[in-house]
Amino acid sequence: MVVAPVPQDRQLVELAKRPQHVAIIMDGNGRWAQQNSVSRQAGHRAGAENIRRVIETLALYEVPVLTLFAFSTENWVRPRREVNALIRLIGHFIDRELKQLHENGVRLHHMGSLDPLSSDLRRRVEEAMELTKDNDRITVNVAFNYGGRMEILEAVRHIIEDGVPADRIDEELFATYLETDGLPDADLVIRTAGEQRLSNFLLWQTAYAEYYTTPVYWPDFNVDEIERALIEFSHRQRRFGGVGEDQAKRPPGPKHTG
Repeated sequence: MVVAPVPQDRQLVELAKRPQHVAIIMDGNGRWAQQNSVSRQAGHRAGAENIRRVIETLALYEVPVLTLFAFSTENWVRPRREVNALIRLIGHFIDRELKQLHENGVRLHHMGSLDPLSSDLRRRVEEAMELTKDNDRITVNVAFNYGGRMEILEAVRHIIEDGVPADRIDEELFATYLETDGLPDADLVIRTAGEQRLSNFLLWQTAYAEYYTTPVYWPDFNVDEIERALIEFSHRQRRFGGVGEDQAKRPPGPKHTG
């Protein structure tokens, strides 16, 4: 599967409003592979090749933050061959895409634990983050070996370790201990392949997010599909617990700083 680049002069659809943070659960690589009579590993490769297209499209729409759920803490129970193929894809993605992503102003950030990866692969991920740390067109969080419950537990542990008094702990402080510190909460959560659950993804950050599901498998989630999700979001009325849409009354949370 060869994914063509998104034309920089593509005519964009009009949106009444756009999300500041899009979070995507990339689902359906295995079913895509079965549908196309190829191996599951080939399905994951096709899914990885689609990432650049999604990043480019959301950058054109000036969405400042994108979080991609690539591998959960629960995915280690999958067959070893499939897990190894997914881990290898990290290195292949860095080798193939890093130069262009950096040139296009993409800031890469990893969420989750890198501990299970080889020292060489950890080094390459860390170097990719260091290289792109000053880019500000779009921040792309790649959640690999990530779980929302574990993120919250780690935040609690660090608060205790820092000796923060109980009466100082509020939502704003707690958010600074999360891996999305300094970024806005997710506005739009997209899940491909028709499933309708969060699967332990950004449990804190999605409290007031809008959800969008599509039966389209992740490798086929193209520019038209992205635009359908953005259009649907732009038509949603967001109340944040109130009776009418009012951004000024949005619950307090971290501010986007880059």
